[in-house]
Amino acid sequence: MYRMLFDHLISKTDPEVAHAQSLRAIALAGASEAGRRALRASFGRPPQHPVRSQRLAVFPRAFPGYVGLAAGMDKNATAVLGLAALGFSHVEIGTVTRHPQPGNEPPRMWRHMDERAIRNKMGFNNDGADIVAGRLAELRASAAGRRAIVGVNIGKSKITPAEDARHDYEYSASTLSHWADYLVINVSSPNTPGLRDLQAVGSLKPIVGAVQSAASRSSGRDVPLLVKIAPDLSDEGVADIATLIKTSGVTGMVATNTTIAHPYGEGGLSGRPLKERALQVVKLARAELGLRPVLIGVGGIETPADGRAMLDAGADLLQAYSGFVYGGPSWPGMMNRELAR
Repeated sequence: MYRMLFDHLISKTDPEVAHAQSLRAIALAGASEAGRRALRASFGRPPQHPVRSQRLAVFPRAFPGYVGLAAGMDKNATAVLGLAALGFSHVEIGTVTRHPQPGNEPPRMWRHMDERAIRNKMGFNNDGADIVAGRLAELRASAAGRRAIVGVNIGKSKITPAEDARHDYEYSASTLSHWADYLVINVSSPNTPGLRDLQAVGSLKPIVGAVQSAASRSSGRDVPLLVKIAPDLSDEGVADIATLIKTSGVTGMVATNTTIAHPYGEGGLSGRPLKERALQVVKLARAELGLRPVLIGVGGIETPADGRAMLDAGADLLQAYSGFVYGGPSWPGMMNRELAR
């Protein structure tokens, strides 16, 4: 049914409009206990047992499955409960910036259906850290909201000069960490000018230190912290960030963001074309990280076989975005049930 709906209706709708309408529908369905029960019964149906891993013990709670939702879909934490009821083991919101911002001018999202890919140059459009923090506080006020595993992905505001980026990340970490199961430092989106330059270890190290201090001070606990990297980094660049993670007490890495290695023009590409490089980066990252740090694998995951390949390469958890768009509402639950077998 979803395949028919996608081919005949969704694919003919502007991608950003379809994104917004779908997210609103998920949010509406997840707003009541009856709606969440219906989503879980028809689509979600989680695995019987949570993921068992010594590395994942650093997180405050066990993950009910391997596959979570990557940042970029629920930017403002408006649909967490509905997305969790659909079967995602965790929902990473954001990217959230210190200042509210509209993002880049449209058009800024495109489908490449033959490749089962999505391209975007959204530019961190979001409501800003203060408003999102209020929304997360409201979420956590309910029992269902407290049960959801929520990661918060934070980035630099477009108006903030690169030399002041640390202060943006510090503010967002301080404002949002109390409500987060984990934080992700995003220095790898291609759609904010100069952001990827912050992946250089000399630029990234002070950001990491500032976020660690701010999160701990604000929340009163050690908040798990990960760094999200680009697939377009050189192998040496991946190794350098892995070394920083090992020596700075960072929890781990999210690999990877979207790629600019494509022929379509502006923006970052996600989905099937990213799969091979994302898998390579995960293998390299695990080899460099060693045994302790957590590694979340993202990029081109469409099938249980894709997920198993990423786990075999060294990932502890998985995230997806394009796979969900093309796979439909039953996809996250199906993936987590199959990967639990």
